[in-house]
Amino acid sequence: MSDSETYKGYKDPALSTMKKFGIRVWSDAVLTTDDDSFEGIVLPRSETADGDHIVIKMITGYNVGLRVDRIRDAKEVGFKEAHYKIPEKEFPYDPKKSRVVLLGTGGTIASRLDYRTGAVIPAFTPGELYGSVPELADLCNLETEKLFGVFSENMGPEQYITLAKRIGDEIEKGVRGIVVGHGTDTMHHTAAALSFMVQNSPVPIVMVGSQRSSDRPSSDAALNLIHSVKTAADCDIAEVMVCMFGPTSDEYGLLHRGTRVRKMHSSYRSTFRTLSDIPLAMVDRNKFSYLRDDVHRRRNDRDVNVNAVFDDRVGILYYYPNMKADMMDMMVENGYKGIVIAGTGLGHVNKPLYPALKRAQDAGVAVYMTVQTLWGYAQMYVYETGREMMDLGVIPLQNMLPEVAYIKLGWALGQTDDLDRVKEIMLEPVNGEITTREPYNGYLVFQGGIPEVDEFVSEIRR
Repeated sequence: MSDSETYKGYKDPALSTMKKFGIRVWSDAVLTTDDDSFEGIVLPRSETADGDHIVIKMITGYNVGLRVDRIRDAKEVGFKEAHYKIPEKEFPYDPKKSRVVLLGTGGTIASRLDYRTGAVIPAFTPGELYGSVPELADLCNLETEKLFGVFSENMGPEQYITLAKRIGDEIEKGVRGIVVGHGTDTMHHTAAALSFMVQNSPVPIVMVGSQRSSDRPSSDAALNLIHSVKTAADCDIAEVMVCMFGPTSDEYGLLHRGTRVRKMHSSYRSTFRTLSDIPLAMVDRNKFSYLRDDVHRRRNDRDVNVNAVFDDRVGILYYYPNMKADMMDMMVENGYKGIVIAGTGLGHVNKPLYPALKRAQDAGVAVYMTVQTLWGYAQMYVYETGREMMDLGVIPLQNMLPEVAYIKLGWALGQTDDLDRVKEIMLEPVNGEITTREPYNGYLVFQGGIPEVDEFVSEIRR
């Protein structure tokens, strides 16, 4: 057996098959199996992959692994040397354009495919962003800084605080607008944190990400970047916003308020939704379509209030039937100072949790109620269960989203241990996290399969 047919000292059927048919890594090849033919780029072996499959990247951008014992033929139809790095370009300066700062934290908006492991990793430097999306130069003078290089699940209080302070610094320097590149999975958490930590901003603070990495033809990264940079440079709304695809097609983006937005689908490009309200605006390459008037407007001053604090001894308890009291007791015993409950219905838990609620109250733990329905309000005066829990110290948060409540409680406890003052902070709206009413079109969830819905969807689907 030749060296080309071994991998780490073991027999390697994939290498043997590639040698047999004369195809190379990075070649454009057509592989025929028992069932079908597949065309794509032959990828290098991932360190964690076995030797029984050949992996190709198809024109759709998806990777597929083909088991070698099912490959009947393979033909190399082209070859192009791989380039692991997008060339960086210095962003051109135009004295007529405004200054926008892009702060990178990581995520798919700034990523590439790591062919060592086969995973998407944070890798774009800020200069690479311009190298891949040159249209950004038409919108502003973009300055970029990579603060972090992490997936969004690794964002936390340390990053929130650093990011908020950095945004404050840039506002004081006179920036026209700020874009924050962020992974989508926890972007709504960071949007809420910035909404509380950076108040009274005179300029837009726009969070942006992408659902599909830049190596895929269906990537939303470039258009989301264009929309977000345009928003930072030209939009009249000076708030923390999330800018992502509106529909699944490349028509427009939506600007969501940072305290009312949530990721609602694991893979759709139109994953972000404003809940119990409507978005602030639509944005495309040419214009903004403002959807509401109750927004904070752009100003020419440099005044901003930065209060970047967070106590991480806070958690969310998602209630489920038959939950035992020890779930809450463990949080109290481990030193948690605040607990947000995502309760059922109008904000309920079962009676076996009552003793734990009393123990939390006696231990000085702040306990707040939200609803796991996401839409709607915690109304704890309606049923006996709610009234009993309020007697045990549980405080309803009206229509605040559970993740937003978690972030706000950590922010409130970062300012004071006085639970009365914490309550004042929690119940005093900062920017739309609590609203007095849900608009008639603030709750829309279409049910597929119903004739009238299918008829409507057929009219807008492309």
